[in-house]
Amino acid sequence: METLSHWMNDLLLSLGVSAETANLMDEYCTALMIVLIALALNYVLQEIIAVSVSRFLKKRPISFLRHMVNHKVIHHVLHLFPGVLMQLGLPLAFVVHTDALAFCQKLVFVYMIGTVMVTLNSLLKAANDWYDENYLQKGRSVKSLVQVIQVVLFFIGGILIVSVLIDKSPITLFAGLGASAAVLMLVFKDSILGFVAGVQLSGNDMLRVGDWIQLPNGAANGIVTEITLNTVKIQNWDKTITTIPPYTLVNSTFQNWRGMQESGGRRVNKLVHLDLNTLKFCSPEMMERIKKEIPLMADYEPAKGEKPTNAQLFRVYVERYLEASPLVNQGMQIIVSQKEATQFGVPVQIYFFLHNKVWREYERLQSDIFDHFLVMVQAFDLKVYQLH
Repeated sequence: METLSHWMNDLLLSLGVSAETANLMDEYCTALMIVLIALALNYVLQEIIAVSVSRFLKKRPISFLRHMVNHKVIHHVLHLFPGVLMQLGLPLAFVVHTDALAFCQKLVFVYMIGTVMVTLNSLLKAANDWYDENYLQKGRSVKSLVQVIQVVLFFIGGILIVSVLIDKSPITLFAGLGASAAVLMLVFKDSILGFVAGVQLSGNDMLRVGDWIQLPNGAANGIVTEITLNTVKIQNWDKTITTIPPYTLVNSTFQNWRGMQESGGRRVNKLVHLDLNTLKFCSPEMMERIKKEIPLMADYEPAKGEKPTNAQLFRVYVERYLEASPLVNQGMQIIVSQKEATQFGVPVQIYFFLHNKVWREYERLQSDIFDHFLVMVQAFDLKVYQLH
């Protein structure tokens, strides 16, 4: 390279170029050759080493290595070597013009800082994907934490790049930022609030990925699919997507159905309104007919001296029917009670829990059960109240 430099210098002098200009052009040409060699090295590293290492790691049983390959961590790491080569080679090119050397080295150093930032960012993404693959089923997402680290990483990287370009200590720049803390708080307000809210939601186990939540204003009703630094993404039952800030959930109320999903059943709580005009005491003949026609009532005997009403027998039947049904969780509450009469008749509250908690099946099963009750009302000489 030194021989080529002398030859180029002699050629420029023979063409009538001044010695100073010849030396400057000679140094820039040498620097350009170093850059070209660095680019060639980068190509070799990327096409041979990076590809070979990526193929090797992809076959390993450790899933984290596979995610590193997917996010090209190895490719980003190898981008550092051309920077190191240029940083070491440029002093050989700029011997006289040290100011040009300092400027080019600054650019190379900025390139290396950027490469380190991109490498660490890819490593964070790989770690997040690995965590989601192995632990997201537990409902605890770390994406918001990863995003906080990414913000800090790029903030520090930006400070380092600025300090290199203006030739100031990064500590000095950090000290100067203290005076503009109010501006930074305003700029990063959503990120700060989101981080604090995310810590509260996670620390108090208020929200997990996969939870079914419902907001009282109807803005969202569906499954939480993603929790990030600035947003909580909810897929509603109509397949629309609602995104809300995490601090909105902390500052207001929302309903989380996780407790129901983790319990042994899903609650059913409905009313059957009986026509008040059809309530009456049961005669012995009516009692015998009901015991004969309805197997669940075959062994029913009223208390001594008691004359039951047809509404009372209907409530007994409903309770026995639910206690005999394999669809109903017998380990949870079953309550059949009569409420205060209203202008819409006499309400009978029927409260129980179904084993099946899947929304579609749950709706179908409870509809089938109440269809049965509405039809069986007639067997007790009752009618369901209807407004005429």
